[in-house]
Amino acid sequence: MVSIRKYEEKDRADMHFVCDNSEGPEEVPNYLTGLFYHNTFCDYYIEHEPENCFVLEDKDKVVGYIICAENFDNFKKIFDSEYLPRSDSYGDDRYEWASTAYNVPERFKEEYPAHFHINILPEYQRMGLGGKLIDTLCDHLAKKGVCGVCLTCGPRNERAMGFYKKYNFTLLSIDYDDACFGKKINV
Repeated sequence: MVSIRKYEEKDRADMHFVCDNSEGPEEVPNYLTGLFYHNTFCDYYIEHEPENCFVLEDKDKVVGYIICAENFDNFKKIFDSEYLPRSDSYGDDRYEWASTAYNVPERFKEEYPAHFHINILPEYQRMGLGGKLIDTLCDHLAKKGVCGVCLTCGPRNERAMGFYKKYNFTLLSIDYDDACFGKKINV
């Protein structure tokens, strides 16, 4: 039975596995790209805000997660000083990609100060678990007094776009690279 619980340090390797494999076997990144994804889209959250991270667990194995930074300015300061400098070591053009990865959420940080990433292994997708993770995170953020949360996804990812609309996220912006969705949290 799949359950949701708070992230624990013992989950780190499983989280990285989910990060690398949530798009399916045909999209698994090579070793350096995987390290780049961990550094850019995962490690800050579990290292600096583990209290804002939740995992889906099935039989003592993490099969999905939602990870969040509750304050964009705090996130950006630490990300730029600790994580961004490592980006070039993961391949050409990685620094440029990492340095712009959070430009869109930054534009909406006043109304949506928190942002998150969610990943679920393919065999656990389309079971309502993503919605449960989002509800868990939003309830958690509401208790902390956070007024809004946002995320980005690829604008051609029709499944993701439909998912966020279904869960009452508002499309804030869309361009060639990113669709940004936001949700107000009633406190």
